[in-house]
Amino acid sequence: MDALTVVIPARNEVLALPACLEALHASFQLAGPHADVILRAIVVLDSCTDGSDTVVRAATQAWHQAGRAALESITVMAGGVGLARAIGNARALALHAGAGHEPDTLWLASTDADTIVPGHWISTHLSAARAGEDALVGTVEPDATLPLHDRALWLERHHLVEDHPHVHGANLGVRASAYLAVGGYRALTLHEDADLVGRLRAAPGVRVRATDAHRVVTSSRLEARASGGFATYLKNLTRGVS
Repeated sequence: MDALTVVIPARNEVLALPACLEALHASFQLAGPHADVILRAIVVLDSCTDGSDTVVRAATQAWHQAGRAALESITVMAGGVGLARAIGNARALALHAGAGHEPDTLWLASTDADTIVPGHWISTHLSAARAGEDALVGTVEPDATLPLHDRALWLERHHLVEDHPHVHGANLGVRASAYLAVGGYRALTLHEDADLVGRLRAAPGVRVRATDAHRVVTSSRLEARASGGFATYLKNLTRGVS
């Protein structure tokens, strides 16, 4: 594996991005056993009007000074998470090809701007890639602001174990060659992650591993960036809506 790029779509995430990027940077720094891998993160700023770009610019400078991993941003008017993720991955693929590398040596990881990754997150992705996996499907849990009763309901419905059935764009990774072979992310406003993983699982010879080994923590906010997404699910859960 020559390179790993994390793509983070963001739409008006000025409050969440600092913690997201700090955790991601820490995870990059802890990827010591993989010192030969080129590490990069791309924030796709989709229709932002709140100063999210300022946060990313400041973080980009800090990452540059620290070394080990690069950070950049793209400003787009995608209007949806599927297209935003696709644009970020296209940028990663172009950089990789421009350096003379083949797609099967690039790992495309994804998380969300309101998500905190653990310290071993990057190392887990790289280890999976080097073990021959073509996709790594991780788990998420709501942050501590979700009331205990609602957290209990969440845990009843989500099996945070190996070979779990869930798919979250906030914790997903795929080998670039497999990503390209199935057509990449589609320009969907919802469930672009499940759509991609479904095609990967249906493709002959593609190895997809579902694991709880690198669980991330995602915002428990109830105001959705996209109706029908994670925040909508949590709101319905707190209201007793199935």
